[in-house]
Amino acid sequence: MMGVFDFQELISAFIVLFAVIDIIGAVPIILDLKQKGRSVNALEATLIAAGLLLAFFFAGDMILKLFQVDIASFAVAGAFVIFLMSIEMILDIEVFKNIGPIKEATLVPLVFPLLAGAGSFTTLLSLRAEYATVNILLALVLNMVWVFVVLKMTDRIERLLGKGGIYIIRKFFGIILLAISVRLFTANLTLLIEQFQHGN
Repeated sequence: MMGVFDFQELISAFIVLFAVIDIIGAVPIILDLKQKGRSVNALEATLIAAGLLLAFFFAGDMILKLFQVDIASFAVAGAFVIFLMSIEMILDIEVFKNIGPIKEATLVPLVFPLLAGAGSFTTLLSLRAEYATVNILLALVLNMVWVFVVLKMTDRIERLLGKGGIYIIRKFFGIILLAISVRLFTANLTLLIEQFQHGN
């Protein structure tokens, strides 16, 4: 059920989630929220985001079955979402409008949609088409630890990296996400074509 632990898979899943969650890229947004007097609780934000992502990781399968969608089809759809997110990061354009009743910064917009948004949900389920559950869960836990550290040290990280450093990191991970979306798309499209051919 959980699969076999594989260090290479763990690292790959960690990098994918690291790029999608993009907590370093969110540092300027978090600082802006703090300047506007909106408090951000690092522990609360991390725990709620982790809870949401874990719930979707385990219940996502049931949701897919309910709509009669297989994991390969979802992974192809997920590849499109990841592709659009990478385009946002590389070209500095806004595809996903973060519109919502923003009252409490910890929940909105920090937890949703910045940490646990459509991209993270889609990526988690898309990863299930390729990696063992144990490796994805470990990668998620490590990412949540990293998120907590960054949230606790936002001011220091911005001073350390500077606006230019954050900008470069965002571009770098945008390109990685683009490559991941292409790989997800081609691998799962091949799987769907094979299924279709066997079906006929």
